[in-house]
Amino acid sequence: MNDKVQKSDEQWKNELTPEQYHICRAKGTERAFTGKYYDTKTNGIYHCACCGNPLFDSNTKFDSGTGWPSYYAPISGDAVETETDISHNMRRTEVLCSKCDAHLGHVFEDGPNPTGLRYCINSAALKLEPKK
Repeated sequence: MNDKVQKSDEQWKNELTPEQYHICRAKGTERAFTGKYYDTKTNGIYHCACCGNPLFDSNTKFDSGTGWPSYYAPISGDAVETETDISHNMRRTEVLCSKCDAHLGHVFEDGPNPTGLRYCINSAALKLEPKK
């Protein structure tokens, strides 16, 4: 994606809550079962909390039992990007917003059909726009 959102750390700190900054810009995570959307059943589109990029449709959300919002696919093939994460002595696949590089969470290969994937995403990285 050529139209990347680029802001300084100071700009992000001024625009985001401390929790959003910690998770999205410093690659943190929220505790399981504490996020705003982990148990939400509202139909809508989940956008990036940093830049508004549409990321996930509620139709792909499922209860993974992990305590984080989980989806089996992003809203489109170019909504998110992934990269290898070797932090915390683990090898995982990190999920990033394709527009602003916000850390969203991780994707695992233990999800339901039709993809077999589980996009495990931090609530603080998301903003739900309910369907009308």
